[in-house]
Amino acid sequence: MKNDLKQTAVTSSVSFVNLSELNPSQRQAVTTTEGPLLVIAGAGSGKTRTLVYRVAHLLEQGVAPDKILLLTFTRKASQEMLWRAGTLLNDSCNRVVGGTFHGIANMLLRRYGHHLGFGSTFTIIDRADAEGIVNLLKGSLGLTGRDKQFPSKRVLINMLSGSVNKSIALDDLIYEQFSHLSEHVDDILNLERHYREFKFNNGLMDYDDLLVNWKRLLQDVPEARQEIAGRYSHIMVDEYQDTNLIQADIVRLLAHGHDNVMVVGDDSQSIYSFRGADFYNIMRFPKIFAETTIIKLEENYRSSQPILSLTNDIIRNAAEKYTKTLFTQIAGDRKPCLFAGRNEREEAAFVIRKIGELQAAGVDLANIAVLFRSGFHSYKIELELNSVGVEFEKRGGLKLTESAHMKDVIAFLRLHVNPVDSLAWNRILLQLDKVGPKTARMIADTISTAADPLQALVEYPSGKTWKEGIAKLAQLFQDMEKESAPGVFYELVMAYYQPLFEKIYRDDFPKRQKDLDQLKSIISGYEDLQSFVDDTTLDPPETVPALQGGDTERLILSTIHSAKGLEWDAVFVIGLAEGRFPHAGAGVGEQWEEERRLLYVAATRARKYLYLTYPRELMTPDRQFRRVGMSPFLSELRAGLFERIDGQGGQGAKLPFRPLSPGVERPLPRSKGKKKISMSDLKKGVRVKHPFFGEGSVQSLGQGRSVDVDFERHGLKTLHLDYAKLTLL
Repeated sequence: MKNDLKQTAVTSSVSFVNLSELNPSQRQAVTTTEGPLLVIAGAGSGKTRTLVYRVAHLLEQGVAPDKILLLTFTRKASQEMLWRAGTLLNDSCNRVVGGTFHGIANMLLRRYGHHLGFGSTFTIIDRADAEGIVNLLKGSLGLTGRDKQFPSKRVLINMLSGSVNKSIALDDLIYEQFSHLSEHVDDILNLERHYREFKFNNGLMDYDDLLVNWKRLLQDVPEARQEIAGRYSHIMVDEYQDTNLIQADIVRLLAHGHDNVMVVGDDSQSIYSFRGADFYNIMRFPKIFAETTIIKLEENYRSSQPILSLTNDIIRNAAEKYTKTLFTQIAGDRKPCLFAGRNEREEAAFVIRKIGELQAAGVDLANIAVLFRSGFHSYKIELELNSVGVEFEKRGGLKLTESAHMKDVIAFLRLHVNPVDSLAWNRILLQLDKVGPKTARMIADTISTAADPLQALVEYPSGKTWKEGIAKLAQLFQDMEKESAPGVFYELVMAYYQPLFEKIYRDDFPKRQKDLDQLKSIISGYEDLQSFVDDTTLDPPETVPALQGGDTERLILSTIHSAKGLEWDAVFVIGLAEGRFPHAGAGVGEQWEEERRLLYVAATRARKYLYLTYPRELMTPDRQFRRVGMSPFLSELRAGLFERIDGQGGQGAKLPFRPLSPGVERPLPRSKGKKKISMSDLKKGVRVKHPFFGEGSVQSLGQGRSVDVDFERHGLKTLHLDYAKLTLL
């Protein structure tokens, strides 16, 4: 390992990338382009800026764009970095290969997966799909029933995924972490084998398979390793402290032949071990790559020095770390504050009172966050906020495409790109009248194993009660075969699915319809269906909560894990009591150290104001109250780094808080001015226009609110009036 800096010479006489805009450490990281490089980037130290400038600098030095690989943990992060690099240089940044580990794995496996026996049209399944398959296999293997105390599908997927992400043999993981289920080891191993075979036979991969198979390509297929490793001469990895062992192995194999790999991360922000992240990846990097250069980014551009002094002290006692001291040139002398309430209600009252004071001082509500270790720790805060009429957003929850009605629609689109996906077949067949699980399974098995699945569906010997349903389904896929635009596929699916949707979700389908409308706008932005289907699993969009009354400013409530990478002017970290933070089961060793890093991450989110709070009394699981002290991480802090605030204004206190839009009545929704088309407006021969299919003539009116229209360019289509958005000509 070498700590001296190996900097490349600037060969161009004219530089478009102004490196003087970087501080010395950032500049060293940008210009050290040959050999392995580890950048320890403290919180708020400009790591993204460093990566952006490095991309632009490499291109300016003559490195071809498609020879650069940028690996991140969200697609948004890579897109933003490459866009910013383009503003520094030119459009060549658009050709740099950037994306998540799973996204790049997906791209390469579609190109090189044939070496492992995979076709290019495999479907990526999410956790819910995986649990569905496991549940199906439990039944077929006779592992269910009243006398079977077999693990649930959720626990089984936790086991299978944990084994992969932590690189532990499945039976070892069961004995170590699920010892109470050890009597089922043989059955679980048998189920895992069937699960693996089911995925392979149906052209499916889960999240873990993407990484496992990418590593297999690089490790076990010399021809593929030579070609893939040869594609990229310079590799950059963001948030390296969050990688698992498989991802670390992939990085090592990708750098085969040149070792031009730069990883950026902060050991003090490694908080995702529950996802399989291995803290020691970043610690052992210099041992894996000989001659590693280490550069530390310690100048902080986010927080005031009093906040940084406290966060430096939080991490000072970490058992293992890269020693660094954050500093800043940002002016500010306001120390972090520590408050101890009598109980959780007084703690909540204090937080809300301070939020009111911050608002009065000019801090926007959206620039204030309340952070906590676990979701249920915010319960009292939420009650108090509701009582004073304050709107808030709690971070977390379902992704948009994880809800049942969205998965229904996506199942049709998955089948168009992968007709052997029996899981998707099973889902849509169960929507048909008079088709139960056994029948659906039988039909799905027949269709998915046929040489021509669509023809097998058309020719399937249907029962009398569900013959019409099968015929309509077959017609849908025949219509989809004639089209190519993702937006048109979606329209066809909705014309078929809308009546079923309203029947299946009759209690709340108008509310769910908003999700489908949002999905329509998303899919219209794609040029090909495969990319859309991949992204619904690899990078699903968040559900956007509706804002009431037009308000755009809301307080943020968030777990610390969900807050990583974000920042606010004012941050409250609540629940910092012994037994709660760190949590009671942390014990000593690595779990304890990760809890320390979790507090460090929370505190470094604050720009100007940091409040640390805890209750002196907590309720135990048996509903008894007990006295508690502050978190041991707080008691370790040196004197003078924070200001104590005495308890005041407890239960029943009048809070000087101004809720959003006080005394303002909610405006009534304005009419859009357009009359919605109705069935009475239509009859045979009436001319209509559709946003995708263009102009056409009504041929007939069907059941409910469906209508048959003969379009000049697309032929006869059956549409549902509530969804099709037809206009009269």
